[in-house]
Amino acid sequence: MDANEDAKQGRINPEVWEAREMRDALANRNISEVYRRLRMHGVSQRQIAAMTGQSQSEVSEILKGRQVMAYDVLSRIAKGLGIPRGYMGLAYDEATRNQVVGDGDEQQAEEDESVKRRKFLAHAAQVTMGAAVFGPASAAWASSPGRTPAPGRIGMTDVRQVEAATRALRALDYQYGGGFCRDAVVAQLSWGQQMLQASGPERVKSRLYVALADLHSLAGWTSFDIDLVDSARNHFAQALELAKQGDNHPLVANILYRMGRVYLHQDAPNDALKLFQLGQLAAQESGSELAVAVLCANEAWAYAMMGNVEQSVKLLGRTKDKFQRADVANAESWVKFFDETDVYAMIGTVHTALAQHADAAHTRYAIPALRRATDAYGDDMARSKTFSLSMLATNHMLEGDIDHGAKIGGKALDCAEGLKSARVKKRMEPLRQEALRRSNNSDARELAERMTEFFA
Repeated sequence: MDANEDAKQGRINPEVWEAREMRDALANRNISEVYRRLRMHGVSQRQIAAMTGQSQSEVSEILKGRQVMAYDVLSRIAKGLGIPRGYMGLAYDEATRNQVVGDGDEQQAEEDESVKRRKFLAHAAQVTMGAAVFGPASAAWASSPGRTPAPGRIGMTDVRQVEAATRALRALDYQYGGGFCRDAVVAQLSWGQQMLQASGPERVKSRLYVALADLHSLAGWTSFDIDLVDSARNHFAQALELAKQGDNHPLVANILYRMGRVYLHQDAPNDALKLFQLGQLAAQESGSELAVAVLCANEAWAYAMMGNVEQSVKLLGRTKDKFQRADVANAESWVKFFDETDVYAMIGTVHTALAQHADAAHTRYAIPALRRATDAYGDDMARSKTFSLSMLATNHMLEGDIDHGAKIGGKALDCAEGLKSARVKKRMEPLRQEALRRSNNSDARELAERMTEFFA
């Protein structure tokens, strides 16, 4: 049966996709060339339109050279035509999207955030549950004509250099915020991505997948920290694919935890919980008690934001149990951050959320945990210390200890001054609101005024 006859039956002969020219067009996401080659096989514009869900005029425009880069459109084309998803890279950076969409088509570029969350969740589920990953073609987001040449053949030393750069950049993020180092992370990725095209032993390539997945995860995290949510989502999507290719379940769990945190920040605990639960599957499969503890703590936070006391407390208990069993000293770098101090910070965070969304009495559990966390955090963890100080001050305000709360709030602001992080304002807003509610107190009023001025 020829391609035309197959198309009449609502399918394309799979052999069509195997020709070298077609594979090149798919790898480059050159949909115009893909459609032209289908036409050469006798598939009509009408048939292409029917199978992809596009209008005939849209197919015609693409045949004339209109580029297609939108994730949802590429996905629909791949599904409709029966193209193996591994032949096409489907994740792309917002800069690429803006270049293609342009200022004249803002409606296509601006999707509803809830739709984007659902798409990422579907993508995460596909990758986590074992769907085929997209491979190096998905890395075309970082294209700069001035890139430093990467080696044609790589060894373990090259991979270790990527890992060392990621560790150094992550330390800068913890201390100064994503705004301080995101450009450096993206630049490192621009170089590192080229190594995927290099030759090398399989064990080296496998470790490279994991190293670049971790670097993409850091790019996602630093993007999130300066409120570039679309960029964060795209980096996390690529990180997931690479981590899956590297068969690294703890890293998959960590990436899903971080994307879930983006949704908590957006006050979408239901969506965040779904990602944490997916991450929990990967964490349990990995056998890493520490990864399981991280996911349990964040699931507890999501439930707390929903006002579910029982589930929050239960999951905090499981967090402590898993942490005590974990081999923290030998943990991988991307999960090693979760030490005893972070456990106390999460206990304080969850009880703070419960105090705000369920029962103010939870301040009595939040305060001692947050006090231990703030005492233990050093200057190298300035952002985490700022968040903990802010929550500690909020809890003292809720308890009526206004003067002490205002004093700690002042320390939180002092700590925040050296950070380049858009998250700081959102995380400190509850404290500002509590201070405003108590503006008859001079210390609270002074704190509220200082915070308003700081975040203006």
